[in-house]
Amino acid sequence: MSVRALAGRPGFRALLVGQGVSALGDWMGTVAFMALTLELTGSPTAVGGILTLRLLPAVVAGPVVTRAVQRWDRRTTMLAMDGLRAGLIALVPLVRALWWVYLLAVLVEVASIVFLPARDASIPDLVDAGDLPVANGLVLGSSYATIPLGAAAFAAIAALPLGSDGGVSFAAVFLVDAATFLVSFACIRTLPLPGRVVPTAPTAPTDAPGPPIRFRAAFGIPLVRAVLPATAAVALGLGALFSLGIVFVQDVLGASPAEFGILIALFGVGAVGGLGVLHRRRDRDALLETRRGVMAIGAVIAAFSLAGDVLLAFVGALAFGGAAAFTLASGMGVLQRRLDGDLRVVAFAVFHVVIRCALGVAAVVAGLAGDLLGGVPGLDEWEPARLVLLGAGGLIMGSALGVRVRVAATADPDPDPGSAP
Repeated sequence: MSVRALAGRPGFRALLVGQGVSALGDWMGTVAFMALTLELTGSPTAVGGILTLRLLPAVVAGPVVTRAVQRWDRRTTMLAMDGLRAGLIALVPLVRALWWVYLLAVLVEVASIVFLPARDASIPDLVDAGDLPVANGLVLGSSYATIPLGAAAFAAIAALPLGSDGGVSFAAVFLVDAATFLVSFACIRTLPLPGRVVPTAPTAPTDAPGPPIRFRAAFGIPLVRAVLPATAAVALGLGALFSLGIVFVQDVLGASPAEFGILIALFGVGAVGGLGVLHRRRDRDALLETRRGVMAIGAVIAAFSLAGDVLLAFVGALAFGGAAAFTLASGMGVLQRRLDGDLRVVAFAVFHVVIRCALGVAAVVAGLAGDLLGGVPGLDEWEPARLVLLGAGGLIMGSALGVRVRVAATADPDPDPGSAP
């Protein structure tokens, strides 16, 4: 099915529209959180704390997420989290204090982590199995292609003299952000999704529902263990590029800010191409394709680090966007097609937790490594950003070996999933 035909399916179209609008608001809100923190404190370190706190819940909230996503059906879960996020965002301007901003940033992120597994586990109920790769890519695109649009929307609202002193009215920004979650809420209400389904273990002799699956036990699902290296590899690549990409392109290659903006846009163009390739190869072994995608990501980052001019970096941006979209959409499709019920939802809870953790770790470690290498004697002739990106590419290529290509279609993660600590 073509992208146009897929987007024309009423249920999937409603999900796609809701996610695009709410993602636009979410990125606008992320910029607003950072700007408000800077205004309150004047400290770049405090601004960095916002980014850290947006990732912290992924580290500590895994068990909470798995319980929440199994307690309600998927539509109820998504509706509850959209309503909660709308309310939390609307509360941000009420108290002008750093602790308040930090607290609400954490709570919004927790709600997002609960929302995302329910969303991704619902896509197979809205499209045919053969269309999952493209459907996943469209949803991922609606979430991440709106980053520059969200930043632009914040800038547009911030330019309006709405504050009492003619300055930025953060209240207006956060209220618009809250409204975008209400748009998503309205779209999700229309989705034709089934009620909560709890599968039995494949070897169970009856149809009686099994106990809830705990977070740690979810890592025992063979298919989850097969896909996790690919998930982590994409996040590691994004984290390294997020931390050092602008330094490499502007300081090492001498690109202008406008050229850096073009490079970011080319990531999105490449992602569209990657999804097109995946759609044409949808009949291939999905896990094998996922492993190949990880290899491609590592090779692209390594080659990107060796670029000698901006034009080659542009080519690398296209290739990275394509490889990342190909790998993520392929891995998501494997989980969606071969797991059902709570197994599928919990698998996506782990999926998103791993992405956030790996993204945060990679961004911090890459930044620290770049600073440390800059002071090492004998490396003066090598740009630290180039060395770190080259090392990240090699590490990711090696991680491809962890993507197992022969696993059971479904498997109970533990003889007694509920007993996992």
